[in-house]
This record gives sequence, structure tokens and C-alpha cells, in this order.
Amino acid sequence: MRAQVLEAFNTPYKLKDIPKPAEPQGHDILVSVGAASYCHTDAVFASGAMWQDLPRVGSHEFAGTIVALGPDVPSSLNLSVGARVGVPGRAFHPCGSCYECTHNDDDPHGYGVWCSKAGNLGLTRNGGFEEFAVADSRQVAPMPDELDAINTAPLMCAGLTIWNALATAGVKMEVGGGKGKSVAISGAGGGLGHLGVQFAVKLGCDVVAVDAGDKALALLEEIVRDLGDLGSKVTVVDARKQSAEDARVAIFGKPEPDLAGEKGVDAVLILPEAQQAFDYGMQLVKSHGICVTVSFPKDGFLMQPRDLVFRHITIKGVLVGRNHQLRAMLQFAGKNGVRAKVKTYPLEKLNELVQDYHAGASGKLVIDLQR
Repeated sequence: MRAQVLEAFNTPYKLKDIPKPAEPQGHDILVSVGAASYCHTDAVFASGAMWQDLPRVGSHEFAGTIVALGPDVPSSLNLSVGARVGVPGRAFHPCGSCYECTHNDDDPHGYGVWCSKAGNLGLTRNGGFEEFAVADSRQVAPMPDELDAINTAPLMCAGLTIWNALATAGVKMEVGGGKGKSVAISGAGGGLGHLGVQFAVKLGCDVVAVDAGDKALALLEEIVRDLGDLGSKVTVVDARKQSAEDARVAIFGKPEPDLAGEKGVDAVLILPEAQQAFDYGMQLVKSHGICVTVSFPKDGFLMQPRDLVFRHITIKGVLVGRNHQLRAMLQFAGKNGVRAKVKTYPLEKLNELVQDYHAGASGKLVIDLQR
């Protein structure tokens, strides 16, 4: 079968013929890959910064059709040959006995998404840039009728991560569950961000969408137009032209003397790795609010303790989400029209996709294995 293989860090992928995986065993399934999305983590991995073994077939967010089931796939998962599924990278073969696996918030028995012994498709195990891929049946989710593989693949990491970030920010994850809550998204015009804007608005939140690049801001304007009447719930801010304090005053009004902490968003999501993005977001959030960080810059973020001590800001981090969140997110996206803005490429043009990514292409870049 055809696959794009990374054989050395900081080099192009190589299109090769490799053996098709054997019939699945245990909890595993074999998936005919329909589409595989490229993520920031793919770029980090390819740079050598994650110190994983090579060679490797990348992509930890993909979708396709089940062609074979292992003998131990639980019937409770309602999976069958011919079923269409989305496949995230985490977690492949968790240990089943650690704290994460035994305290898993009603995910499949013994299955922990954050098990430290588990593998990750596209990182420690081959991922979606190949025609057939093996996955753990407990890590996948059925595709709703409204979505195809190209729509689904970007949701497997970007969609699930931002969904979990909104839940961590205190949004009730159902239609109208965010009513009365305001959320700022720093880096709103990126792959995660433009999905986050859609999810937040359709959950009922008022959204402050912050970015600082022409392509990202153009994508946000497109998203706002696509939202129709709901677009009025989004305020787009160009951080190059407006300070965080000026944005707060413009959106929420000038505070009374000594009561500045009462004005601002209830929560902010920090998506870029830049310190400026973190600082800008923290200045938008009101006292007793929450800051949710998704990015993990190599040198970390400089945090001001006074924000925690005097303003009572809570800072939390998220990484993807549990299987039941994955299923809920996919159903919500299907029914409520949340879609990534995608550009597709055939498998043989993966390196062209990578070049476009590093050149600052907006939205999500996806390999269409049906082309």
C-alpha cells in the first residue's frame, strides 16, 4: 500500500510502498483511510523536537472506513465493518491499570486517553498518511451522517482539543449552554481557533476573536460571514492595531474607578505559542475568570503571579479530550454545521502541503486519499 514516510527529521516525506497491516488483533480495528489532516504537532514532530523514533507515517487526525475488527472489540462501541469513523492519535493501547485508565470519566472500561504508557498514532505508531491504518477501537468515534472524511479528519485533534478547552473554560457543552458567557480566543484565526469560534458561538457564547496576521484575520471575517445572524456574537480584534485594554473598553465599556477587574471576558483560550498572545489574552479576562492554555512553547510562558493572587485568575491546560467528548463533539459539529476551512491535496503531494503550512496557509490542510 502507499504511504508517506518520514525517514529523517527535517527532511521531506517519502512516498513508498509498504506492507498493508495484518488482520487486527485484540481491541484493534483496521481502517481504510479516507482523509488525513496535518497538525502543528506534525510539524513539531518532523523537526525532531519530540524525540520519537523514525521512520514514521505521520498524521494523528484522520478518518475512514472500518474494514476489519479484532476479536476483542467491545460490542458496546457499536462498531462494525463498513462503519465510518474518525480517528484521533490518542490513545493507542493504554495499559488498563494505571490511575488514568481506572479513573477515566466513563470512557470504555480500562481505557485512559492520557495513560502515560499508551501509544500515539502518527507519533509512536504509524498514523493516517497511508492507505490503511490500525487503530484501537476504543479511541475512535462514529462519523455522523452530516460529515464526510474530509470534514471529520481536522476535528480529531483540532476540534477535540478546542472542544475540551471550551468545556474546561466552564462552558456547558450543549446548544445554548454558553448563554451569558463571554470567551476570548487568542489565535482565533488558526486551525484550532476558527473551529473554536464556531463551537463557542453555536454553544451560545459571545466571542472575542483575537489574531495578528492578515491571513488569519481574513479567515475570521469569512467565518463571521458564514455564521450569518450568529456572526453578531463575534467581535474580531486585530491585536496589531488595538491594545488589550482598548479592546476591553470598546467591547465592555469603561469601568468605574478601581473596578477594572469587573470588565472583561469570563474566559480566554490561549492557542499561539507567543508570549504576546498569552499577555494579550490575560489582559482581556476579568477578575475570577479562567485562562485555558493549549499551546506548549519550548521555553514556557512568563506568568504574572499577581494575576492569580490579586485578580484570582485560574490557569489550566488541556490536551485533546476523552472518547465520550470526541463522540459528543462530532455529533454537535454534524448537527450544528461546524466545519473546518480546508484545502485538500492528494497523498503524493504531502510535501507541497507541508510547504504551504510553513508559508502560513490558513485553515486546515488535509490529504484526500480518494484523489
